Amino acid sequence: MNLSRFQLEELSLRRIGDAVRRRVEDIPQLFSWYFSAYNHSFNLRNLEKFHNIHKGERCFLVGNGPSLKKMDLSLLNNEYSFGMNRIYLLFENTTFRPTYYVASNELVLEQFVSDISSLKIPKFLNWNRRKYFPNDDNQTMFFKVNFGINDFFGTDPRRPICGGGTVTYVAMQLAYFMGFQEVILIGVDHNFADKGTPNITEVRRAEKDDNHFHPSYFPKGALWQLPDLRHSEAAYRLARKTFEGDGRKILDATIGGKCPVFQKVDFYSLF
Repeated sequence: MNLSRFQLEELSLRRIGDAVRRRVEDIPQLFSWYFSAYNHSFNLRNLEKFHNIHKGERCFLVGNGPSLKKMDLSLLNNEYSFGMNRIYLLFENTTFRPTYYVASNELVLEQFVSDISSLKIPKFLNWNRRKYFPNDDNQTMFFKVNFGINDFFGTDPRRPICGGGTVTYVAMQLAYFMGFQEVILIGVDHNFADKGTPNITEVRRAEKDDNHFHPSYFPKGALWQLPDLRHSEAAYRLARKTFEGDGRKILDATIGGKCPVFQKVDFYSLF
């Protein structure tokens, strides 16, 4: 277990209790992943279609940081890309549309069901919240997040993969499974205006969300959790090691991004 990612002042009884509770609550979800014959087998067949479908190609993982407002995303119109969580809030101001959509955060999936369901692109969603979405839709695939103690890099979403503290890490594992040779991060600012203890569910009280590209990304009254950036960094290092060990690479083209893990490149130099 990598204890270096924990800060002593963040290890409250509440946080430890929440972690234990989530693992207990996940037991029936894990059981259903392996033993719900119809839904699970149908889902596996859908996932199988994406194995190495993009072998040797490149893709962009589009985060949700404020830096997206500084970028010309129309440059991605002819590129493969993954949009995550509430990326669709961008659509009113750009022609950019992601190739794939990924959401692992259970609070996002619970609170924005209608928005997510209306997306007309292949969607990869957290199995634990499948009850909110159709289980017989060829455009909707589910992955299972493993709630083990140690992080790992999952190369096959037909088996449980790792949450890594961020949906971006889930998208990296999906991109690997699809065979992408080069993964480029944008909008992964790795820096939040709000400060506090990670992974504690709270009600948003501020009128404006300065943590993301849209002021109503998590609107006032919505439930959210401050991300654990140290956890994300530890997971990202596993992703980098796995990609480079296979002769592939992850680059970071986020404008002003604070993530120290990946090689930085200039976004506009890529086109």
